[in-house]
Amino acid sequence: MNTPLPPAEELALIDRELLQLDSRRKYLLARRDWLLRLLYAAGPTPSPAAAPGFAPAAGPAKDASAPSAQNVLLTLGAVLLAVAALAFTLVSWGSLGIAGRSAVLVAVTAAALAAPVPLLRRGLRSTAESVAAVGLLLTVLDAYALYAVAVPDVGPRAYAAGAAGVLAAAWAGYAAALRRLRIPLPAAVLAAQLPLPLAALAAQADPLGLAWALLVTAALDAALALRLRWAALPAAVLAAVALLTGVSESWSAASASGALGPAALLLAGAALGVAAAWREPRVWAAALVGGLAVVAALGGTARPELSPAWAVVAHLLAALPLLAAVRVHALPAPVRRGLAWAGAGTAALAALLSAAPAAAALGARVRVLAEVWAGTTPDADPYGAGAAPAVALLLTAGAAWWLSRTLSRPEPAALAAVLAWAGLFTAPVLLGLPVAAVFAAQLAVTGAAGVLALRAPARATGIAAGACALAGALNVSLGALDGRAATFAVWGLLGALGAAAAAYGPAPRWARAGAAVCAVGHATGLLVASAAVTDLAVVWWALPVLVVPAAVAAPGPRLGCVRLPAEIAAGVAGVLAVALSAGRTGTLALVLALLGVVCAGAAVRPERRVLGWAAGALFAAATWVRLAEAGVTAPEAYTLPVTLPALAVGLLRRRRDPSSSSWTAYGAGLSATLLPSLLAAWADPEWVRPLLLGLAALAVTLTGARRRLQAPLLLGGAVLAVVALHELAPYVVQVAGALPRWVPPAMAGLLLLAVGATYERRLRDARRLRDAIGRLA
Repeated sequence: MNTPLPPAEELALIDRELLQLDSRRKYLLARRDWLLRLLYAAGPTPSPAAAPGFAPAAGPAKDASAPSAQNVLLTLGAVLLAVAALAFTLVSWGSLGIAGRSAVLVAVTAAALAAPVPLLRRGLRSTAESVAAVGLLLTVLDAYALYAVAVPDVGPRAYAAGAAGVLAAAWAGYAAALRRLRIPLPAAVLAAQLPLPLAALAAQADPLGLAWALLVTAALDAALALRLRWAALPAAVLAAVALLTGVSESWSAASASGALGPAALLLAGAALGVAAAWREPRVWAAALVGGLAVVAALGGTARPELSPAWAVVAHLLAALPLLAAVRVHALPAPVRRGLAWAGAGTAALAALLSAAPAAAALGARVRVLAEVWAGTTPDADPYGAGAAPAVALLLTAGAAWWLSRTLSRPEPAALAAVLAWAGLFTAPVLLGLPVAAVFAAQLAVTGAAGVLALRAPARATGIAAGACALAGALNVSLGALDGRAATFAVWGLLGALGAAAAAYGPAPRWARAGAAVCAVGHATGLLVASAAVTDLAVVWWALPVLVVPAAVAAPGPRLGCVRLPAEIAAGVAGVLAVALSAGRTGTLALVLALLGVVCAGAAVRPERRVLGWAAGALFAAATWVRLAEAGVTAPEAYTLPVTLPALAVGLLRRRRDPSSSSWTAYGAGLSATLLPSLLAAWADPEWVRPLLLGLAALAVTLTGARRRLQAPLLLGGAVLAVVALHELAPYVVQVAGALPRWVPPAMAGLLLLAVGATYERRLRDARRLRDAIGRLA
């Protein structure tokens, strides 16, 4: 170029040219591919080599351009040939003489087995595979023909075993001669699975003998898998069948001597599994199966002489040494992993089986609720398992603790805490000790679990121990209801222990909170039990229970981190007091008033000011209950004298502190009259009260809207809406009854469609309304 462009413009020009070239190249390549496909579809005459710029690909020619269609055709052809050969052998065999039969079979078989050689030379591998498959099938037919003509007196199973062995060897040699074929070698391996099992069946061997044949075959497959990985699949299948047979025979043995044979089989299978994992690290699961086989062999030998519960312990004792494999560094890592998992899995299963009698023994105490303080429901083991479940749980707990120390992980320690508690807690019941001894032992175990929860070095262990302590406390408390003395002794002791644990400063906060809840709960239970001892009616039991909320509210901040959970538990006790007093309106009003006093006293503290609302609600509820008991039908005469001074006080507060909320100033005063009047109006069949209440609510709503006050606006609007609904309800019902039944669903559907169509707009309007209300005082 005579006048070169600036570098930036020239670079942009070059980039545009390159993009155009790339686009053109992609188009030409796509066009070229389409033309090649078109030429090939037209047949061999217009050869693709004639196309300009076409260069044939290097390498042998393809057998077909569509492998899927080719495979379908070849497979179908092979199947048809196989069917024809089978039909010839079974149907047309008798029309030929001996010489003719032999000549036909030999010729056809030889031709089928020899045909793949020239096919492979021409690169027709898929065709060669199909013809070879037909040849292999013909060898099976040859074996059948030989049996039918030459040796018909030999047993079919014995002949099949020998024929399978010969065919496996012949097919293996054929596969070695033609290494490019993929079918003969798998067929040889498949045939090799049959000789030993068929020979065992021919010898009329028992299930154990057949299992030995399967195991030996699996061992041969495992040895072959060192060179052919896919041979591991038949090895795994046959070994699994053999081991399952051994386990079945072991568990069905009537004596220890009868279990020795299955034990030997299982130990041989275990050796095979460990050897496989030792040789091939990726099959560590073989060591797992081997470990399980060892457990089944040793435990099965002892099983006939033991009860089912102790048989579980025997299997557990056989499995626990396998856990030590994690410390034997001379073993390969896959072997250690598999054996350790076998031991852990067996221990988990043993713990699960042992937990059923233990859980049943604990659940039996629910029967106490049918007749409290009857003294007729002793602790018992419903399964009659004895101490075996407890022993199994304790052994598993020890193993889990050892694993925690060995692996330096907290999870096994937490599991050990749970299992140890379960074993120790249920052992007195399973051993059939006297009731007093059972309570003493279980209280000690519960206390030990609580101490571990308070001082556990790991959080997981502490949480597990805390859960066990809580479960033990609940179970012992439930069992103590069988007798009065037991109730007071056990509940008093547990309450004292809970209070002491809640006051233990170094303990975690969650543990102290749980202990505080436990202490409050048992204190409440003791007060209810104390009231039950007297001749007081049930409604008066609520008065002693009110001591709990008062006692918890009195210390206040001095309770520290357990204050909130203790107050929540005390609130539950207050609800219990209300429920107990609900049978008599006078007592209910008294209880509500006393609870209001407790809440008002707690609300004096700045951090508990929210309880002032609860106090007001409780006082109002007590007043309403008392008015209802007195038969008052005009509550306004009693509520208005409270509302007017309350509103006046609220007005003065708003003048002194304009930033105070309208709910604080006017909420309580307005609620004192509006809500009781609304309840009265809802049950009033006349129109005067709803009219007056509606006018008052309208005035309050308008005042709130004009003064931009949230409390009057919302309270007045809500009351006005409810009054309007009350007045319109009869007419709505009448109109709905006059309409056809399909109209209300149709209207509801249309409404939903309309709302859905304008969903975003409605949502935006709702947000605006919320923001507008939030801006009110």
